[in-house]
Amino acid sequence: MTEGERIEKILNAAYTCFTRHGVRRTTMDDIARAAGMSRPAVYQYVRNKQDAFRRLAQHLLDRALAEARTAAGDDGPLDDRLAAVLESKIALARDLWRDSPAHAAELLGEDARLSEDLIGDYNDAMRALLVEVMDGTVPRPDASEFAEVLLALARGIEADLSDPEAPLRRLRQGVALLVAGLAHQQDPRRRQGPGPRTTSKTPSQEQT
Repeated sequence: MTEGERIEKILNAAYTCFTRHGVRRTTMDDIARAAGMSRPAVYQYVRNKQDAFRRLAQHLLDRALAEARTAAGDDGPLDDRLAAVLESKIALARDLWRDSPAHAAELLGEDARLSEDLIGDYNDAMRALLVEVMDGTVPRPDASEFAEVLLALARGIEADLSDPEAPLRRLRQGVALLVAGLAHQQDPRRRQGPGPRTTSKTPSQEQT
């Protein structure tokens, strides 16, 4: 077994333990037991429980970001591509809630102390990716603001994951509505304002 395979085995074991017991209640003995390795062997690859958690969080976020970047390269309408990018974010949260309803917020919530900086970097990368998808379609200042709105939409959807089918449906509908509103706002005919008013003459006016 290669070093990479051993690390993956340890991270998979850490995921099992963290989703089952939560981060606080999980011990290194739990992780070693779930990995089928001795505790000293596990310590050869991770320094402690906090290190295992951060490496797992980084692994999950990197995987979600890679999926988002793949989706960003697909062809299709703007709303479909933006929704596809955000689907990886929603899917990560949905899977965590599915596997650990009691501990999902502790694992990758916005206020998770151990992974706060990692989540911040992930959100920055997602924001930049959304702007990149809009390149050539939406002016950059507007694209940056619009990316923030899209991320806020995703966070709002993540607040209720009780119905596993609903989040992605709501995401696609929400993105489609936002993109339609943006297109309407950028319509040059709308910016020109109303044309000159014409008034119809009464019969008496036409005779004079």
